[in-house]
Amino acid sequence: MAKVQRKLAGVDPVWQRILTEAEQAVIDEPLLGGLIHGCVLHHDSLERALAYRLAQKLASGEMSEQLVREIADEAHRADPGLGAAARADIMAVHDRDPACHRYIQPLLFFKGFQAVQAYRVGHWLWTQGRQDLAYFIQMRVSEVFGVDIHPAARIGKGIMIDHAHSIVVGETAVVGDNVSMLHSVTLGGTGKETEDRHPKIGDGVLIGAGAKVLGNIRIGNCSRIAAGSVVLEEVPACKTVAGVPARIVGEAGCAQPAMSMDHLLPNPGTGVAG
Repeated sequence: MAKVQRKLAGVDPVWQRILTEAEQAVIDEPLLGGLIHGCVLHHDSLERALAYRLAQKLASGEMSEQLVREIADEAHRADPGLGAAARADIMAVHDRDPACHRYIQPLLFFKGFQAVQAYRVGHWLWTQGRQDLAYFIQMRVSEVFGVDIHPAARIGKGIMIDHAHSIVVGETAVVGDNVSMLHSVTLGGTGKETEDRHPKIGDGVLIGAGAKVLGNIRIGNCSRIAAGSVVLEEVPACKTVAGVPARIVGEAGCAQPAMSMDHLLPNPGTGVAG
């Protein structure tokens, strides 16, 4: 297996770039050499490095680092889609977060990326019927990262959560591909309903800081939700909504708002951001 993984590293541009950046980082800051060797250079794939990093973060007196690492390794072996999603997430963070200059940064330092990868392990456990262990992962992610994503929620790839403090995603929420959100976003319910009760976020949606999207409503592809908004009704594709409660205030302003990360509201009457 190790030989196969080493061969795959040669055709894995994301992992190869992380390895190159890691080697340079050790030269630039020798005091981080132990961390970088342990988290990156001692591993032969991004999947193994992720399992090690998540184990370091999520281990506690209740579950050892070795056990958490074995769980994450098992999930990645069973579902190659977890590694593919992680690569898409790394590229999303690098492309959309102006504070991210290298691929290695999300893996080592960014709790939004780390929390999403831990959620992905928890979601895999949930789909395998191992719900108590999935809840344990959710609990530790919430305690360590301040990000509370129910393991039953469904989240696509190419996800960027900037700063990632106080993120809440409910049990029946669905988040599409290439979504960007900032801190203090809630994808929640509106009361004590059961069954399907949480938002469905389309592909390419940009959700501003502090926005609350509540109830089993659809947020159309490539739409924008302004910071601080409370969204209680469905949003058509390619629109910008703002306010409490949120109302349509114009077009999205560009084809891919989650990519551009443009949070400016449209000028009244023009639909153009300004």
